[in-house]
Amino acid sequence: MPPRSARLRLWAASLGLMLALPAAVVGQAGAADGEWHYYGGDAGGTRYAPLDQIDRDNVADLEIKWRWSAANFGASPEINSQVTPLMVDGVLYATAGTRRNVVAIDAATGETLWMWRIDEGTRGEDAPRKNHRGVSYWTDGVAERIIYITPGYRLVSLDAQTGRPDLGFGEEGIVDLFEGLDRPRPPDGRIGASSPPMIVGDVAVIGGALSAFAPSRENIAGFVRGYDVRTGERRWIFHTVPLAGEFGNETWEDDSWRYTGNTAVWAPMSADLELGYVYLPVETPTNDLYGGDRPGDNLFAESLVALDAETGERVWHFQFIHHGIWDWDIPTAPMLLDVTVDGREIKAVAQVTKQAWTYVFDRETGEPVWPIEERAVPQSAVPGEQTSATQPFPTKPEPFDRQGLSFDDLIDFTPELRAEAERIASEYRLGPIFTPPSLVGADGLRGTLMLPAMTGGANWQGGAVDAETGILYVSSVTNPMRVVPRAPGRQLEVPGGAQPVGGGRPPPAAAPAGGQARTGPRGCGAMGPQGLPLVNPPWGRITAIDLNSGEHIWMVPNGDTPDCVKNHPALQGIDIPPTGKAERGGILVTKTLVFAGEGSGLFAAPRETGGPMFRAYDKQSGDVIAEFELPANQSGLPMTYMVDGTQYIVVAVSARDHPSELVALAVQ
Repeated sequence: MPPRSARLRLWAASLGLMLALPAAVVGQAGAADGEWHYYGGDAGGTRYAPLDQIDRDNVADLEIKWRWSAANFGASPEINSQVTPLMVDGVLYATAGTRRNVVAIDAATGETLWMWRIDEGTRGEDAPRKNHRGVSYWTDGVAERIIYITPGYRLVSLDAQTGRPDLGFGEEGIVDLFEGLDRPRPPDGRIGASSPPMIVGDVAVIGGALSAFAPSRENIAGFVRGYDVRTGERRWIFHTVPLAGEFGNETWEDDSWRYTGNTAVWAPMSADLELGYVYLPVETPTNDLYGGDRPGDNLFAESLVALDAETGERVWHFQFIHHGIWDWDIPTAPMLLDVTVDGREIKAVAQVTKQAWTYVFDRETGEPVWPIEERAVPQSAVPGEQTSATQPFPTKPEPFDRQGLSFDDLIDFTPELRAEAERIASEYRLGPIFTPPSLVGADGLRGTLMLPAMTGGANWQGGAVDAETGILYVSSVTNPMRVVPRAPGRQLEVPGGAQPVGGGRPPPAAAPAGGQARTGPRGCGAMGPQGLPLVNPPWGRITAIDLNSGEHIWMVPNGDTPDCVKNHPALQGIDIPPTGKAERGGILVTKTLVFAGEGSGLFAAPRETGGPMFRAYDKQSGDVIAEFELPANQSGLPMTYMVDGTQYIVVAVSARDHPSELVALAVQ
């Protein structure tokens, strides 16, 4: 690691002072040596591997070489495995099943080498996040360890060769993460984790995941901690809700810092191993759609925070949303790459968001690569709510999906469908991005239609970046959602008229006026006319963005048109171009191609989303070079490696009627 700088310079950004350090010597290059040591391929989260055995000339010859099933790992078949395996020295390491067992698999044959499991009883069964994305790997050149987090929020260190717990770590290989939170010990089911730790040197950086839409204004705070990978000792804690006397505490007015929770890092993190920095994508605070109990801008919620991984000290931060009330938490790992902008070489970090923006910073200083402007935004009329007068708007790159909703966006395949779409939309508040949620009955409307939805835009699938060219590839969804705020523990009423708002999470789609949403065989289960989507396609897309220039290169629909649209009676005889499917596919970039599936199809609307197709795209044009049908929908993010002279691509697949499995593809 290069020596720490003796010079300091101050730079004003968003709400803080940022510390600048000298440039590192080594750039980002993606996954090295034909292996895959991190969830994102490399510590920088690029999801890039400079392998080229599979290329445009032979990719059509991809075939399944082996399959590894997780059907018997856990108490019930798993239907949404989001795992990305690691590959080290010919061995894959992954989590599997509803209990999140750890498995080691021969990377060439798919043979199970070892398995480790823990039965956590109700603590594991009640975990707020059952989905899991994998494990972490650490070595000092002699010892090798697999570090992972159980559903019940325990940190475990296993010998990578045998799968046995490291008895020198914590208590018999386990650290209880309910301890050391700097708040009272939580009850079972209140906090867990879905993403693996980030390993920086000999420190494991731990995030957390909590239930959304807490039933009260109070919740566990998702503070971030660093643990010694050899001993399990807690080295430091970073308070994502600053305590009294800490930087940013004043942004939690009326002492709301004392009880507000969430504000965790549930997404994977990234790190610059040369600088020794870890980059935290921080989520929304309690409560997701109502901030009346936490007045102020609420640092470090919905921010990117760079910490010194040795000490946990903040180096710089940028807050993407002040006082968030849209559930636009930061869902995916930032990506580290080196770019050249106007002749200037920059060690950059790029963060894609649910809002469909790509924010790009100098990863040493936090200075934006292109200006980010504070602009006035619509204000909330919800009683007790005080939204921020302005929000940050990146000037480059342009958004990679639609932002805000107007009548110009509505479906117009036929005049009749357009007229019905306008009637449906007229019952809701529409507006530009950052239009706040509104109450049922306000202005005689049924709430706000939000685009992007609470799930994005981009979500946990994120994107991938070519570390050699600086081109980012990101998947996203265009799917408006009705949002209605709920004050935890009490009702909100429209001023001048008693219009109580029901509790619980707002529905992902609202019924058209005069009847229930049409979800039968005539449509896709969406909220638009006759069960079709409300807005024009594409509903799922992949966008390529050159981060050297900030310009978009291409955009293509992610998949064909859903059958429920193709076969809709109202569209007979109409030529519908490929619309993409309303789901985000996980992306992998190699030296030769971009690979992406259609996504799991489990959580998005319309109902027919995702699919089993896995495609290879031309990196420069977005043209489909080849496509391959997987045994089920891609549900995890793909990875690639070389072993015994063969390049493999491995991806987790699963569906409601198909227990999760790992599928290995190759051309030899």
